[in-house]
Amino acid sequence: MMKGIIDGCLLSIIGENEVYGYELAKKLEAYGFESFSEGTIYPLLLRMQKENLVTSTQRKSTAGPKRKYYSLTTKGEKELQLFKERWLTLQENVNRVITHNSLDN
Repeated sequence: MMKGIIDGCLLSIIGENEVYGYELAKKLEAYGFESFSEGTIYPLLLRMQKENLVTSTQRKSTAGPKRKYYSLTTKGEKELQLFKERWLTLQENVNRVITHNSLDN
């Protein structure tokens, strides 16, 4: 389940602005996802790129080697919207369970 959630979070961050891998790791950390390093994120980005959810471009960096910046494709934008819809439904259902507020009440 966490895999799908992290994928959605990455799509959401990338959807805000083009971003490079290290920056993604830092943004996830700022949102409270401390256990996700660059080493965890890059394989996810590679898979997302193969699935045509994100695209990348290399740009010069002011400090060091070129950086690969990621942005959403049209398919990635659609997947992000689907993730948001699924997340809201999941959130509502989990809230009902933990508050013992079934649809039958």
